[in-house]
Amino acid sequence: MKKYLLPSGGQFYKANLHCHSILTDGRKTPAELKEIYKKLGYSIIAYTDHDIMIPHHELTDENFLALTGFEAEFNEFDHHPSAWEKTCHICFIALSPDMDEQPCWHEKYAYIDNAKENRDKVKVDASSSPFEREYSCENVNKMIEIARGRGFFVTYNHPTWSQENYEQYMGYTGMHAMEMFNGASTALGYEEYNPRVYDDMLRGGKRIFCVAGDDNHNAWPTDDPKCDQGVAYTMIKAENLSYRTITKALENGDFYTSMGPEITALWYEDGKVHIECSDAQSVFCIFDIRHRGRAYSENGVPVRKAEFEVPEGVRYFRLTVVDKAGKHACTNAYFVDAL
Repeated sequence: MKKYLLPSGGQFYKANLHCHSILTDGRKTPAELKEIYKKLGYSIIAYTDHDIMIPHHELTDENFLALTGFEAEFNEFDHHPSAWEKTCHICFIALSPDMDEQPCWHEKYAYIDNAKENRDKVKVDASSSPFEREYSCENVNKMIEIARGRGFFVTYNHPTWSQENYEQYMGYTGMHAMEMFNGASTALGYEEYNPRVYDDMLRGGKRIFCVAGDDNHNAWPTDDPKCDQGVAYTMIKAENLSYRTITKALENGDFYTSMGPEITALWYEDGKVHIECSDAQSVFCIFDIRHRGRAYSENGVPVRKAEFEVPEGVRYFRLTVVDKAGKHACTNAYFVDAL
C-alpha cells in the first residue's frame, strides 16, 4: 500500500520559523521582514522575538502568514549568556491565531535590547505566570509542558551555538521538533547542521521532527557572508495558507527542512521509501542501525529520484539530499511501526 510521507495534494510554502525583529535585538521591523522574506520566496514567518510574544496578524494577507510566537532562554547563569556559558533556547509557536496570552511570563527575563520597552504590549497568561527560570532540565521541561498544554508548537534551537552536549539535550522532553539547521549560527561560523543531535534524540526514544529557521537579526547586508536571512528554512506542505491549516501541517510533520535542495515527493510502499527531488549530487537514507541507503550522481547526471529498501527490524528512517554546492535538505524521521 502506498503511503505518502509528504502529502500528495496541496502545495509547499516556504517558512522561516525562527525570526527576530526590532522589538528585541533584530534590526528590522516586522513589516520590513515581511517584505524582505516575500522577495526571497517565503510565504510564512513565525515572529519569535526574545521573551515577548506580540501577534502581528495585521501583516497576514492572501500571500503571507504571520505566525505568533516567542523564544525563551534558560541561561547557565542568570544574565545574558557569555561565550563561556551554556544556554538552552526554545521557540514557542501558537497553534491557533486567537492565542494571544504568553505562558510562563516573567518581566525580568524580557531584557534583551528593545524587549524592555515593549513589555507593555505582552498579554500575559496569568495562570502560569510569573514563571521563574533556571538552567535545568526539570525547569525547561516544566515550561515546555505548560506551553504545550496551552497549545504551542515547541522547538529546541541551535544546540551547537548553545554549547549544549548530550547530557543536556537528552534531558529535555516534550518538544515537537529540534533545529536541524540554524541560519544565523551557520553564517557566524558555527557547525549548526545537527544530524548527530537529531539521531541521538531519535535513538534515545524521542519521536520528534526537525525544523529549520534563520534566527535572523539582519545586522549585515545581503552581500556580507555573515548575512543571516534566507539561509535555512522549512518547506510546509498544506492545502492553503490559512493559520490553522499551516499549524496542523506542523503538528502532522508535513514538511521538510533545507538550505538549498528541494524535495518534491516522498512516499513509502512495499517496504521501500521513494523520493523525488531537485538535481542532487547524492541522496542518503539514514536508519537507526549502522546501515545507509545511498544514490550518487554518475557521469554528470544528477540524482532526481531514488528508492531505498527499508531493512527488516529498523525503527526509523530519514532522508538527506545533497546538491552540487554541498547544501542539504532533510526529511523528518519516519517510524516503521507508524506506517
